[in-house]
Amino acid sequence: MKKFLKVLGILLLVLVLAGGGLVLYITQALPQVAVQPDLKVEATPERVARGAYLANHICVCMDCHSTRDWQAYSGPLTPGTLGKGGERFDRALGFPGVFVSKNITPFALKDWSDGELYRAITSGVSRDGHPFFPVMPYPNYGKMDTEDIYSLIAYLRTLPPQASTPEGSEADFPVSIILRTIPEEPHPVAKPSPSDAVAYGAYLVNAAGCGECHTRAEKGKKVGAPFAGGFAFNFPNGSVVRSSNLTPHADGLGAWDKDTFIARFKQYADSAYVPPAVDWNAGDFQTVMPWTMYTGMTEQDLGAIWDYLRTLPAVAGKVEKWTPPPGR
Repeated sequence: MKKFLKVLGILLLVLVLAGGGLVLYITQALPQVAVQPDLKVEATPERVARGAYLANHICVCMDCHSTRDWQAYSGPLTPGTLGKGGERFDRALGFPGVFVSKNITPFALKDWSDGELYRAITSGVSRDGHPFFPVMPYPNYGKMDTEDIYSLIAYLRTLPPQASTPEGSEADFPVSIILRTIPEEPHPVAKPSPSDAVAYGAYLVNAAGCGECHTRAEKGKKVGAPFAGGFAFNFPNGSVVRSSNLTPHADGLGAWDKDTFIARFKQYADSAYVPPAVDWNAGDFQTVMPWTMYTGMTEQDLGAIWDYLRTLPAVAGKVEKWTPPPGR
C-alpha cells in the first residue's frame, strides 16, 4: 500500500510539474507570430479607397473601433469618433473578462510599423506581443487577400488622429491562458473574381465575419449549425437579441429572393434616413447589426453574398429574435 501511495504521489508530482511547465511555456513563449520587419505599404489612392470600403462597409472595423449611439436603432456611429476606440465588451454582455477596442487612428498607431499592423489584423497579436480576444475576428482576416489587408493599413494611416487612450483589456482565467494559443500565421487567399459570384460571395462573407455572429455559440465555442443563427447578444438592461438564420430554409431566408435581400440592406442608404430613437426604459427592440454601415456595400457585393448563402445547407430552426428586458 505504501509503495502504491508513493508511486501515486510521484505521478501526481510529475503531472503538476508538467502542467506548470506547459502553462509557463504558453505564457512566456506564445503567441509565436513573426513580424515582417521590411514591410512597407504604399498608400496609393486605390488602396486607401479600397481600405475605406472594407473598414466601413465589409469588415466594419469602425463598428467596434468608434463610438456607437445605442440610443438609436442599430447603434449608428457617433460623428467625430471614427477609430478612437473605447467600445467595451465585458462580463455583463457575456464576455469572459473586459475587452476594450483600441484607438486605431494615427494618434495611437504612429509608432507601429506596417509589419506590426499586418500581424495585428491577420493574427491578433499586438505590438508588444500580447494576443487580442477574437471579438475582433482576426482568424477571418488572416484568410483575406494580402492586398486587401494592405488596403486596410493604408486607409488607417489616413484617419484623422483621435486623442483617445482607451482602458486596457483583461481576460478572466483560464481564457487569459487560452488566448495565447489562438493567434497563428495568416493563411491569405487570392480574392476571387466578382464574375464567380459564389466564390466571391464566400470571400466577402468571411471578410464580414457573418458566420461569427450568425452561428450559435456557448462560452465562446460554436455549438450551432453554421449560419443557422441563434447567437445571443445580451444588452445591459437584460434584453437579448439573437442573430437570424441565414440558411435557405423556410425558417431562415428560404422565402426571400435576391432583390428582397439587397433591399433589406440598401433601405438605410438614403441620405434622408434617420435612425429612430430607442427607449431602453420602455424595452424597445434594439439590434447590434450595424445596418447603417453594411448599407454602404455595393449591390454587386450584396448579390454575391446572397448567391453564396443560397449554397448553404438548409437548416431548420426559427430563431426567437428578441427577449425584452425583465418586467417588459
